[in-house]
Amino acid sequence: MRAGGPPRCVVAVLTYRRTGWLPALLAELEAQAGTVLPRADVVVVDNDPEGSAAGVVGAWAGRGVRYAHEPRPGISAARNRALAEAGDADLLVFVDDDELPSAGWLAHLVAAWSAWGCAAVAGPVPARFLGAADAWVSGSGVFDRRRLPTGTQVSGAGAGNLLLDLHQVRALGLAFDERFGLTGGEDTLFTHALVRRGADIRWCDEAEAVEFVPADRLTRAWVLRRSFRAGSSWSRAEVHLADGAAGRWRTRLAVLAKAAVRVPLAGLGAAGALLRRDVAARARAVTVVASYAGLVVGAFGYVLGEYARRPAGTPPVTGGPAPDGEPRVLGR
Repeated sequence: MRAGGPPRCVVAVLTYRRTGWLPALLAELEAQAGTVLPRADVVVVDNDPEGSAAGVVGAWAGRGVRYAHEPRPGISAARNRALAEAGDADLLVFVDDDELPSAGWLAHLVAAWSAWGCAAVAGPVPARFLGAADAWVSGSGVFDRRRLPTGTQVSGAGAGNLLLDLHQVRALGLAFDERFGLTGGEDTLFTHALVRRGADIRWCDEAEAVEFVPADRLTRAWVLRRSFRAGSSWSRAEVHLADGAAGRWRTRLAVLAKAAVRVPLAGLGAAGALLRRDVAARARAVTVVASYAGLVVGAFGYVLGEYARRPAGTPPVTGGPAPDGEPRVLGR
């Protein structure tokens, strides 16, 4: 916090070719910027090499919103650009371009940080479907988002609704690892590293930002892919944070042991659900299998290129395990 004054806050929106979603979000952020003192700044980091959001964001230039173009591909590069754009601000708040904060969102986050003096505050990101979802998709649990009592300490968080105390982040020398930029999981690694270095992340359940889920994601294929990716991101981050080669192998073996127990149980659960004609239970069991498959392959360096931008016709890379710390990207 600045000596003798309240904290200065910057809200960062990361975007990549979703300009149609920005006006509603920027209108809400402009309104909420004045709910904290001093008034928060808003920066939009455009990760499209062609700068497709420049025109949309430019229309808000006189209203406390500024534009930053980060042409280097990957979510980590965009997040690190937001860290740089925050300058000497005290707080940086991330929100995704497919989200819309609820009333009082920013004030709740800042108040929570002020109350606990923590390194980060995370809030819920409930999903709102923009299309019809069948019983399998809606019952899979993939779109169920965690809710916790306000003040709960958490061991990690996504960055779609996250406040960072920049003084603590910089004191710990943390940034988003750009080796995770095209695969996702950079926020898992960042927040887990934050906690392992002794920092505190708290939950603020009132600081809600709704995520809009387009119809093309409301499919079984997308749900299974996301389950796999989430598992692989988590285990890859854990392996990355382990101490030395022995620590990495202990983490891998622990993942394998858990998978050896949970996957057969999930298989039995899926069979039972099929006999009972319980669609939701079957979906949950199948997504558990997908998640553990992701956990296992992620622990050995295989990841899905969630944010990969390959030229048309480029074959996917599906070779053997990569050296520790370097991902082997599976085809989309």
